[in-house]
Amino acid sequence: MSESPSGTSLTGAESLVRSLESVGAEVVFGIPGGAILPAYDPLFDSVKLRHILVRHEQGGGHAAEGYAQATGKVGVCMATSGPGATNLVTPIADAYMDSVPIVAITGQVPSASIGTDAFQEADIVGITMPITKHNFLVQHVDDIPRTIAEAFHLAATGRPGPVLVDIPKDILQARGDFAWPPTLDLPGYHPTTRPHAKQVREAARMITTAKRPVLYVGGGVLKARAAAELRVLAELTGIPVVTTLMARGAFPDSHPQHLGMPGMHGSVAAVTALQKSDLLICLGARFDDRVTGKLSSFAPGAAVIHADIDPAEIGKNRTADVPIVGDCRETIADLIPAVQELYAAGSRADLTGWWRQLDGWRETYPLGFDEPTDGSLAPQHVIKRLGEIVGPDAIYASGVGQHQMWASQFISYENPYTWLNSGGAGTMGYAVPAAMGAKVGRPDATVWAIDGDGCFQMTNQELVTCAIEGIPIKVAIINNGNLGMVRQWQTLFYDGRYSNTNLQSKRIPDFVKLADAMGCVGLRCDSKEDVDATIEKAMAVTDAPVVVDFVVGQDAMVWPMVPAGTSNDEILAARDTRPVWGEDDV
Repeated sequence: MSESPSGTSLTGAESLVRSLESVGAEVVFGIPGGAILPAYDPLFDSVKLRHILVRHEQGGGHAAEGYAQATGKVGVCMATSGPGATNLVTPIADAYMDSVPIVAITGQVPSASIGTDAFQEADIVGITMPITKHNFLVQHVDDIPRTIAEAFHLAATGRPGPVLVDIPKDILQARGDFAWPPTLDLPGYHPTTRPHAKQVREAARMITTAKRPVLYVGGGVLKARAAAELRVLAELTGIPVVTTLMARGAFPDSHPQHLGMPGMHGSVAAVTALQKSDLLICLGARFDDRVTGKLSSFAPGAAVIHADIDPAEIGKNRTADVPIVGDCRETIADLIPAVQELYAAGSRADLTGWWRQLDGWRETYPLGFDEPTDGSLAPQHVIKRLGEIVGPDAIYASGVGQHQMWASQFISYENPYTWLNSGGAGTMGYAVPAAMGAKVGRPDATVWAIDGDGCFQMTNQELVTCAIEGIPIKVAIINNGNLGMVRQWQTLFYDGRYSNTNLQSKRIPDFVKLADAMGCVGLRCDSKEDVDATIEKAMAVTDAPVVVDFVVGQDAMVWPMVPAGTSNDEILAARDTRPVWGEDDV
């Protein structure tokens, strides 16, 4: 952080911009408006801050998320009061669910008008209180540097998350003293990063004696930058690894110990390994309902080691036999020598039989898909070839729905921070703006948004931003003309009564023309024979955003599947089959 002499007199707006510069912010995704307008005047002169004028505040929020997830830095978005601020609610909630560090700065009506239902007034502090890690209403101009410094500190440390700073217009216009660095005043905020040594030793003892252990890896491992440590622990112990939707890339898909993703649409091997295990080593995961299925029947014979930096997560859904509060990187780093010491003393369970079972499940139930019988293009084939042609060094940002699940299944993630998606909130419209933010943060990386035709129609206006600002992302629209995941549920659980899921987007809009109108290169592909050439053509364009309309069949479904509310033992490998495991197997 740079330092400024104490007593420098600045307006609140100047203080805000100087504070953002001093805290190390690089880019702000925002839209000006009346209450935040004073901040945009000094922002105009900043040489350290890049402002990207988005087309919708929601896009700005998701772009800040994508930037943060791809870089590990704090993302910043900015909006005016009232509807500008409330348009940030969805990305703020999304960031809260997925522990993404962003700072949202909003203008507010003048202090004297707060509570009077003034023009464009909204109590954004009250509205976002349940979905922020913390939020601030700045009440004095001298508080701006400290508040910004605290907001960034809170967003980035402990369990990361969104922080909102609401600044009334009169505070932005007032003059006050600016001094940097400020003294943080956060009494009671002391996140525990170092795990308790006794708990680590007990965890190591359980790891070395378990006969059917599983490393259950969540997004907290990525947040802690602990992928390297995880690999060391896994290879040291020989324990199978499953990575949740938020942890894809934390452990290489190609690694022989990786069983895939657990959960509602996880691999049979990953789901079953959790169910049959005698020890779950849960690292930075939260026993989410999409992973556990019916909670009371989840991993019934397993003891639980649960390591998480947020003590509120431990015991929330599943009682932990060994609770460890601490940063995942430090926890894993301490576990490694503790396990090595026990191995040296001769304490090590034989996992040969366990791996025999696991390999049998992998061989019997591999991930795959059936080609459509009507000759239409299989969406799974498109996504699989995209991953194979583009490669594991690219960043893939997904929307929400069937295409999200296929992208998590059929692309091989070898590196951390290459898979961005909305996991906890399941926010349609996330992909395009998140890809934009990721490309801004990592301009040398190839960034693909994998989107559905439903998701794409929610936030595609940010492609205009990409075209104007020189952000050449690429978008693969998996266009089945429907809200695909909802249609799948209607097929399976509502007797094929397709109520309001047909978007008719194979006809309207014409995505190629829409792409062209927004300053992008538009391509279309509807045959298997043209998939590779179309992807390669898109990859050859480097100076503009590219949109590829992959017109696919509407009847493809995501398999495997654990029907909502049922036990993971009821996992279905495909439609019209009995559960994989009968009563004798469970």
